[in-house]
Amino acid sequence: MRVADLAVKYGCDIVGDIDCEVTHVATLQNAGVSALSFLSNPAYRKYLQNTKASAVIVAEAFASEVPGCAIVAEDPYVTYARMAADLHPASRPEGGVHPSAIVAESASVDPSATIRANAVIEAGAKVGPGCIVGPCSVLGENSALGENSVLESNVSIMSDVKIGARCVLHSGCVVGADGFGIARAPEGWIKVPQVGGVRIGDDVEIGACTSIDRGAIEHTVIGNGVKLDNQIQIGHNCIIGDHTVMAGMTGIAGSTTIGRNCVFGGNSGTTGHLTIADGVVITARCTVTADIESAGTFGGVFPHEEFRQYQRNLARYRQLDKLARRVAALEKRNR
Repeated sequence: MRVADLAVKYGCDIVGDIDCEVTHVATLQNAGVSALSFLSNPAYRKYLQNTKASAVIVAEAFASEVPGCAIVAEDPYVTYARMAADLHPASRPEGGVHPSAIVAESASVDPSATIRANAVIEAGAKVGPGCIVGPCSVLGENSALGENSVLESNVSIMSDVKIGARCVLHSGCVVGADGFGIARAPEGWIKVPQVGGVRIGDDVEIGACTSIDRGAIEHTVIGNGVKLDNQIQIGHNCIIGDHTVMAGMTGIAGSTTIGRNCVFGGNSGTTGHLTIADGVVITARCTVTADIESAGTFGGVFPHEEFRQYQRNLARYRQLDKLARRVAALEKRNR
């Protein structure tokens, strides 16, 4: 593609050869001729002057350091993501049902959808226009897949799960399995029926081997534009607000409500029955144990210890700032 065309499409300026062409993306240090690269992290600036990339997306401050063509963007990483998608479009197979797939008579599959080898579409399920159901994936009874959504291989969508448009569910993820609903009876633990479903909005991406439990009574809800990394656990009856993102190994315990535009770092999580406001950032490995009522960044990690000792230490930890101020005041008074 011509760099000039990409620049016009995404509102960028060009410093250098406007007729430059690129065919693929590459890192600064390993790029060759016809490669498009980018600089967003200053740690990689050392590779900029010697890169062989034909074009590099940079902020204005670094444009003069690019040996080839510089594409000047306000946010180089976002611009790179968009241009990379143009250079490396996702392949879409032709519509049709593979002979080895099993489609129930009462299921509805749009003619433009693709059902690949050994996939199963159960009774009452609906597959919308342009959808792809990958090899060995299952769309459960009375579930629905919205327009242009994709189930990669070995995805398990259980019954009564509704998935919106343009969603991508990666290999091995499970949506709509029973949550951890058990009650302790005199004779031992007994199962609590999980009778809710799952509702997933538009433009959601769910990573490999991530699990989203069905609701115990009401639905588990994943909002529009949510992005979930690999190996995440979302408990039953959780509500995840629009455009919230979670990194790998995050665990959200049941009946937790998370607001819009939140960010959860890797291996973070919550205890159950909490409410977290819009715009909250949880740093990696942090566990949220109480409601968060306003936007902000929250973190903290403790090693495990006996619980009563942990509670005492935690109470004292929360007094550290006040104690430090008192000590400083006493030292100042005694000088």
